[in-house]
Amino acid sequence: MDTVDYGLLSPAWAGTGASATASDVAFVQAMLDTEAGWVQVQADAGLCSAQDAQAVRLVAQVQRYDLALLAEKTPDGANALIPLLGMMRELLSTDGAPTTASAALHRGATSQDIIDTALMLVLARTMVGTLTNLRNTATGLAALAQAHRDTVCIARSLTQHALPTTFGWKAASWLSAVLSAETQLDAASKQLSLQWGGAVGTLASLEQFLVDHPEVSATSASLTADLASLLGLSNPGVPWHTNRMPIVQVGSVLAASVAALGTFGADVLTASRPEIGELSEPREAGKGGSSAMPQKQNPVRSVLLRNAALSAPGLVNTLFTAAGTAVDERPDGGWHAEWSALRELARLAAGAAAHGAFLAHGLNVNQPAIAKNLALGGDAILSERLATVLAPLVPGGKATIQALVRRSLSEDLPLRELLRLEIASHDLSDKDLSDLLDPAGYLGAADRFTTTVLAEYSARKELWQSHN
Repeated sequence: MDTVDYGLLSPAWAGTGASATASDVAFVQAMLDTEAGWVQVQADAGLCSAQDAQAVRLVAQVQRYDLALLAEKTPDGANALIPLLGMMRELLSTDGAPTTASAALHRGATSQDIIDTALMLVLARTMVGTLTNLRNTATGLAALAQAHRDTVCIARSLTQHALPTTFGWKAASWLSAVLSAETQLDAASKQLSLQWGGAVGTLASLEQFLVDHPEVSATSASLTADLASLLGLSNPGVPWHTNRMPIVQVGSVLAASVAALGTFGADVLTASRPEIGELSEPREAGKGGSSAMPQKQNPVRSVLLRNAALSAPGLVNTLFTAAGTAVDERPDGGWHAEWSALRELARLAAGAAAHGAFLAHGLNVNQPAIAKNLALGGDAILSERLATVLAPLVPGGKATIQALVRRSLSEDLPLRELLRLEIASHDLSDKDLSDLLDPAGYLGAADRFTTTVLAEYSARKELWQSHN
């Protein structure tokens, strides 16, 4: 039976680019790339021949391996690299490769070097698409913020109508979070580093091999640097066997991206409820249907953003727990716990970014519904402003204004009329009262904040374009 993980129970990333770049196939290929890269570095330094490197390259092709059999053998050594090495050597023998190729394979390395480095390669390859989609999400949100910077809407606090704001500032707030997440993820992608330390993080075997071959000018430091360069990873200069900060740091950044997109999705879910109706997802063929209720158009993109946001924190917790309990020169179980948690975070971030980009570019804004909901709160939504401005005009000051607000709500009386009865027209004209009760006149710095975020987006966009 086919045992491939297609992501049927992980809809947040199933069918997105991450289903390929972070698959078991991709991970095995990353291990093979690391092993082949190491032999190539040795060949370049004169530690083995070009024929050895070519022979290893020929067996470093994932399609040549039975991954179901590899998975079956993985528990024997508690990691997939051990049986994979055996399979590689069998293929080298079958291919008639020089015996020196098998000797150069994995020379001076240990399972953790290959697995940790392969995971960094999987992250690097997956994060390319994640960053692209985060940037696309930002572009869509920037367009919404610009288009609706004058669209007055109700702001909600603890689920209740609070004060007026603009939908442009709401979209800019989502944008600000996405830009922050993209900046952090971009920086993290450039810091993904090679892990190379040998059996216990001392490179003792490699150092001894170099001592035994004094004719070679290469050092373990230069070989490690060359391998990092070949694989496109940064060179930390030292192994990070039990220093698991590189893992928790990148995991945290991935989770931050999921959280930023989760907030966007959660707000859309709330606003798309029919009784609110301010937002709706774009209608896409084949998406959002119900198996039992054909009239429904489910906000599936937002649901998947929320799904990812609910799933990510537990995975980050696993990484921190593993890092905080790491012991000796190879953790006994904590290291193993990192693998699936880190990969799933990469998948969730990639999937969420893909869904976020579609949603940001296709989100429908229902301005009549926004206006209707703004009006539901009546004049009371300006009570903060009224209490401040009108307090000097009435005996009792703010307490009197607040009492009028409470009376209008409890007795369902128009606040405007109560204020008119309380304050003489020579102290406050009808026009001045109408101006005070205009939601568009009490938006504070919303427009300035929107401008600031849009300027940040423009500057960041220029940086993206300069790197292309």
